[in-house]
Amino acid sequence: MFQLRCTVRDCQELLEPCERGLACRAGHHFDQAKQGYWNLLQPQDKKSKNPGDSLDAVLARHRWLQRGHATSLIETLRPWVATVAAQTNQRTLDLGCGEGSFGPALFPDDADSYCGIDLSRRAIKLAARRWPEATWVLANADRELPAADQSVQRVISLFGRRPVSEIYRVLAPGGICVVAVPGEDDLIELREKVQQAGHRRSRWEMIADEMTDAGLEVVDRKHWHINVNLDPDAIADALAMTYRAVRHSQKSRLDVVQAMDVTLAADLLLLRRN
Repeated sequence: MFQLRCTVRDCQELLEPCERGLACRAGHHFDQAKQGYWNLLQPQDKKSKNPGDSLDAVLARHRWLQRGHATSLIETLRPWVATVAAQTNQRTLDLGCGEGSFGPALFPDDADSYCGIDLSRRAIKLAARRWPEATWVLANADRELPAADQSVQRVISLFGRRPVSEIYRVLAPGGICVVAVPGEDDLIELREKVQQAGHRRSRWEMIADEMTDAGLEVVDRKHWHINVNLDPDAIADALAMTYRAVRHSQKSRLDVVQAMDVTLAADLLLLRRN
């Protein structure tokens, strides 16, 4: 199991297995949920009763990935996640892991040293059911990460959270961070149809500068893109994943669309802690 750290404010002690779950030396105790994940979320870490993605968004993302739309993205990332020299206890933190599709796809043999973190209870439940051998944590990855200083060899943020100072803290020297963010042309055809204006915004330069300022070196960058034909169900899932509140007038513009050729794109960054 992945080595976790206590998330109680000002504690930061390592968690060790005990008779009824996990506990730290300060006496803080955490039970494992029946679905197999660990709830390390603290009251100050959430701004609503049910934080994180809604069930509709989680299931839409799951169906989207099950269709294979990210298969070539995963293949593009494989050489990067293998760049850390082979060693035992090669820990990986997956920030904003969602329903857990990327973990077993990228690290199928590393369940014991993999930890997926997400703020959505609906997502983490699904992830824990799909790959029970791994460690799944309900927590706010925007705050302190539940790992000790310099204890992780890989941090993955695939369209997820990026707490820069925390990423630097948990990464061991020579450890890597892989970041993926939507490219400026991602779903551009769908956005033009829905919004009647496809705004293009490149994010990777700002993220690279932010990471560099924190002490992470940009080692490589790639732009991934493919073109796919989406049927109405896939279009609906794309909207559910990417638009939190699509107005009725916008959604009605797609009611007559039976299929659409759409660009999927992402900017990818490989960074290393020296």
